[in-house]
Amino acid sequence: MRTNIPARVAALREAMNERKIDAYIIPSSDPHLSEYPADRWKAREWISGFNGSAGTVVVTAHKAGLWTDSRYFLQATAQLEGTGIELYKMALPGTPSIPEFLAHELHNGQTVGLDGQTYSAADAKALRTALERKGIHLDTSSDLIDALWNDRPAVPANPIFELPEELAGASVHEKLDQINNLLHSEGADGLVLAALDEIAWTFNIRGTDVAYNPVAVCYAFVSEEESVLFIHPEKLTGEIAEHLKKEGVALADYSMIDKYLSRLAENQRIFVDPNKTSISLYDAIPGSCSLIEGLTPANRLKSVKNATEIKGFQKAVVKDGVALAKFYYWLEKQMAEGAPVTEISAAEKLTALRAEQPLYIMDSFATICGYAEHGAIVHYAATPESDATLRPEGLLLIDSGAQYLDGTTDITRTIALGEPTEQMKKDFTRVLKGTISLAKCKFPAGTRGSQLDILARKALWDAGINYLHGTGHGIGHCLNVHEGPQSIRMEENPTTLKPGMVTSDEPGLYRAGEYGIRTENMILTREDSETEFGKFLSFDTLTLCYIDTRLVIVPMLSAREHAWLNKYHQRVYDAISPYLNEEEKAWLKAKTAEI
Repeated sequence: MRTNIPARVAALREAMNERKIDAYIIPSSDPHLSEYPADRWKAREWISGFNGSAGTVVVTAHKAGLWTDSRYFLQATAQLEGTGIELYKMALPGTPSIPEFLAHELHNGQTVGLDGQTYSAADAKALRTALERKGIHLDTSSDLIDALWNDRPAVPANPIFELPEELAGASVHEKLDQINNLLHSEGADGLVLAALDEIAWTFNIRGTDVAYNPVAVCYAFVSEEESVLFIHPEKLTGEIAEHLKKEGVALADYSMIDKYLSRLAENQRIFVDPNKTSISLYDAIPGSCSLIEGLTPANRLKSVKNATEIKGFQKAVVKDGVALAKFYYWLEKQMAEGAPVTEISAAEKLTALRAEQPLYIMDSFATICGYAEHGAIVHYAATPESDATLRPEGLLLIDSGAQYLDGTTDITRTIALGEPTEQMKKDFTRVLKGTISLAKCKFPAGTRGSQLDILARKALWDAGINYLHGTGHGIGHCLNVHEGPQSIRMEENPTTLKPGMVTSDEPGLYRAGEYGIRTENMILTREDSETEFGKFLSFDTLTLCYIDTRLVIVPMLSAREHAWLNKYHQRVYDAISPYLNEEEKAWLKAKTAEI
């Protein structure tokens, strides 16, 4: 496809010239601002050939660039080669932001264009403000890609399915009541929902429209007067439609959302999240309505898992742990026998073992199976050209996860395929110390993730080492593996950690050209204690999979960390071994033995 990229960029420039647009922006998202868009909206990948999950392309008459973050620097460098599109490494000194680039390249009176359906209201407003300082106009009504993309996929029309109340923990009617209560407390009359996971959670529906995320393409509006789900009718069975109506949900065609919003009564107070709503949808709300902006009630409620959802996670990690144990046993046996295993075949085997587990739907993201130097590429994606054959030496990093009806999983393990070097062991142990330190911390209620991030990094910082990605992200319940609003990272996020939130714990270390190391578990925030100084919270580690102790230098662990690792391994064995055959059980016993 790379050979087509220059021609596509040239065709875009012709379209820009016809529309008198001097620069055009192509983001990664869809009309719902999803992390993983359906194929129809992979315009940035189509125009550039870069298929990472995050990145924005900007094209001017004489330049073309891709802005992406550190996770994709190596991948983007390889995929952009020969395209004429330059890589701009975000957050590095000397790299201009997109507004800075546009202000430098354009002059007063020129126009920047973009498709407002795929650009958030918050980003569009910020961009418009920055450009106006230079007298540059922003046109958000230009979808120039559609006319150029001849074989563009259709809007997904896959049928949806319901998440039963016994797995969701609350009915649709109950969730709508919770949302309306929060809207009332915010002084709002109605709520616009565009984020697919928020809609799926609210209406207890799931779908297969987007790879790895069990969501369906739709919009919603929630108010005490009526709640409307805007969805293509062919996606609904009669039974699901009838059930939603009984729960107090009106149904309308997906295409009717703009018209519905345009007819809202004057002086309505509408709640909207400008970061989760496209500028096109945002602008469809009449000017006579007042807007209340912030994290939607659905987002806030979804992030705090109820008791049923927590039990579901606890069941899901056991199933996932069984699949992982069987996989690593199989891999070790294959390597010992000298049977050929590649990054792709290993990932396919892991998916097949997960698929054998009850309530499995799909993987929660494309498995990252990075051998040796490929492990240093944070979001590595093996291709037939790059697919490395595993050898009995070096390190193998596998980041993977699954969607089960009762929970979502995300786990990374790094294992030694041969005798590890002293540097590998030191690096691995430092990363592990970070994983354990965060998992064992106790903190006052009201703490933000940015206040805890140092715990995962200190052992690395002490050695002059750092990683540039976040330490933790929220994880949905049979929903998006990356969800908000909470996070654990160096950058500030005002969302505080609350009991019931499920978050990843994933420090890492990457030596370019050599190897990568990451040890990731899912952690559940829970109430811990209350003293005269207030309430304190802590984490429970959910993930159940052995950690390769061949890579651990025990004297580098504190007594507390050493005890945690041995206790964790005992818990892994106790939970997983009943589902294994005798050979697998003996193998896991050795892997989880005390050190």
